[in-house]
Amino acid sequence: MTFKTEQENFWTGEFGNEYHDRNKGEQFINSNVALFKQILKASSNVKSIIELGCNIGLNLQALKRIDKNFQLSGYEINKVAAKKARDLNIASIIDGTILDSIPTNIQYDVTFTKCVLIHINPENLLKVYENLYNLSKSYIVVCEYYNPNPVTVQYRGHENRLFKRDFAGELIDKFNLKLIDYGFTYKRDNRFPQDDVTWFLLKK
Repeated sequence: MTFKTEQENFWTGEFGNEYHDRNKGEQFINSNVALFKQILKASSNVKSIIELGCNIGLNLQALKRIDKNFQLSGYEINKVAAKKARDLNIASIIDGTILDSIPTNIQYDVTFTKCVLIHINPENLLKVYENLYNLSKSYIVVCEYYNPNPVTVQYRGHENRLFKRDFAGELIDKFNLKLIDYGFTYKRDNRFPQDDVTWFLLKK
């Protein structure tokens, strides 16, 4: 597969493989269960969910523990990670880049990203925003590193691999979405730490 950006090539290669080796285990899943319970608390009638950039499926595992009846799907660019997520047998996993237009023959009650938009080349964010919006019947969730103004941060010794900005605000302005709820999770939380991410629950 030919990719448009250096960031896509970065995540399909060795660094992407090392990422999912570092980020796995029960602690991650348990923290995600607590996180998604909080995020979905203000939602209603959620039955189907798709994650854009699902990696090895830690978030999908957490959602399945919250409600075993959730119909789950995920898109993942790294083939090794996608296979691991698929092997869980809890979700429909599609290999592919979320920078391409994703078919909307199936829509979902919730579309979401978690620590994915921060790694997208800012010039290509609009396409991901469009996928989040077009695939959603009702809710959009972004759980990312927030900054009021766009900034680029060095990421594990690499340049142009991590970008912070107001992703939710841009989605709200672009698609006239309604802000339902939001919150912050702290890396020093004594029970369910996350990596200093801010989450937003938006509604069409």
